[in-house]
Amino acid sequence: MIEGRTEGPHLPLAPGPRPLAPAVGFYSPLPPARTGVADYSAVLLAELRRHGPVEVAPERCEVALYHVGNNGQHAAIYRRALERPGIIVLHDAVLHHFLLGQLDEASYVEEFVYNYGEWNRGLALDLWRGRASSGSDPRYFSYPMLRRIAERARAVIVHNPAAAEALRQHAPAARVVEIPHLFQAPAPPPEGEVMRYRQRLGIPAGTRVFGVFGYLRESKRLLSVMQAFAQVHRELPQTALLVAGEFASTDLARAAEPLLADPGVIRRPYLEDREFWLAASAVDAAINLRYPSAGESSGITIRLMGLGKLTIRLMGLGKPVMLTDSPEAARFPEGACIRIPAGLAERDSLREHMILLTSMSEAVRAIGLRGAGHIQEHHRVEQIGNWYWDLLCEHCT
Repeated sequence: MIEGRTEGPHLPLAPGPRPLAPAVGFYSPLPPARTGVADYSAVLLAELRRHGPVEVAPERCEVALYHVGNNGQHAAIYRRALERPGIIVLHDAVLHHFLLGQLDEASYVEEFVYNYGEWNRGLALDLWRGRASSGSDPRYFSYPMLRRIAERARAVIVHNPAAAEALRQHAPAARVVEIPHLFQAPAPPPEGEVMRYRQRLGIPAGTRVFGVFGYLRESKRLLSVMQAFAQVHRELPQTALLVAGEFASTDLARAAEPLLADPGVIRRPYLEDREFWLAASAVDAAINLRYPSAGESSGITIRLMGLGKLTIRLMGLGKPVMLTDSPEAARFPEGACIRIPAGLAERDSLREHMILLTSMSEAVRAIGLRGAGHIQEHHRVEQIGNWYWDLLCEHCT
């Protein structure tokens, strides 16, 4: 655990008896909601219940743990967190898009002014009028609008240093605690089942498969990924690209439709947990870009790196993950992932690294093993649960 003001990296509370177990209120989307936050929260909830009583969305509790993200599923949680302050888990260090969807024009402008000053009232009006492009316009990511929730919270948990810095800029007096994203190792699917899954997808033996997983937003750079893959596939026909997930916007879905019909591209919808792990095991490398970033740590990346693929989820599997070179990924050591520059160099870098990964089996294996080792050392759910529980006990009323 990295304490924003006083504690060093992964430093637990001082030794000694813990306070009596608090009655914890847990406020979050949970499955069957199709969000990364819901998946994360389900695992965390089960782990916290090993420590003591945790109730989902009680009317009253001693200490509340609020999971807040940048979409409308968190609206009631956000309002309650302002009314009855507790500990915030900030899954996205940008709440601009969430607030655009919750507020009318006058309320949005006042909230923007509260965050950034009266002199930015004109900018707020411009952003409101241009909100249709907020999913890809970097200006909306440059103004996270975090001040109100940070000032009200008893503490704010983040998963990476970029999110911690964004909070400090908005609320210097807020208590910010960095706890890494969690990883729970799945039971690996049998190799024969993975091979049959590849066959069902129509993937010939010997094909190198890249995967894109999760909610398909403009910031995941899907069009750039598919354009780079089209170039790779023309040079190396024994390659495939699996695109799995729901589109977050109809505009992006329309723009992607012609590229999804290209040779070598395989389309799957949102994957339930069991098929996700099967698909993640079936790909040779994952691509999980984020630009512009909302300051989030990708649960998919952790899961894949732990096995070796999709940032936390994917890295946990032990396969290489290509991710945007950004402060959000700063905690991943060199050689544990493949960093892709944002901007003009993105597509060429993707193409070059995809070609390299098809021809360098030992390097691929080494990157995957380093990624998995990092996830096992820093993101184990048992370790993360201990840090959460220490913080909850500290704030028990």
